[in-house]
Amino acid sequence: MFRKDNLPLGIILGVFTPVIAFFLYYVFFVMMPRHISLGEFFTMISDNKQMQPKLISICLLLNGLVFYLYTRIKRDVTAKGIFLVTMLYAILIILLKILHG
Repeated sequence: MFRKDNLPLGIILGVFTPVIAFFLYYVFFVMMPRHISLGEFFTMISDNKQMQPKLISICLLLNGLVFYLYTRIKRDVTAKGIFLVTMLYAILIILLKILHG
């Protein structure tokens, strides 16, 4: 599946890569040093509205890496899907910043 060059694969990768990055962020920067449960972390994020766009931005960094890798191996259609979803995430970040300051 990952050897194909198609738009749906890029969209799937673009959506799920930040989710994976979120859980990696949680494990390495929240759970291990502070011993906060996942439920407490979700509560902390939902209570702190200014943290939401920052956390999404951090999670999108992994999307940039996946996009770079797919452009390097000449899978441009898949890279377009990743880029499309990244731009949708960027719009979400801008809206969250406007709404929550």
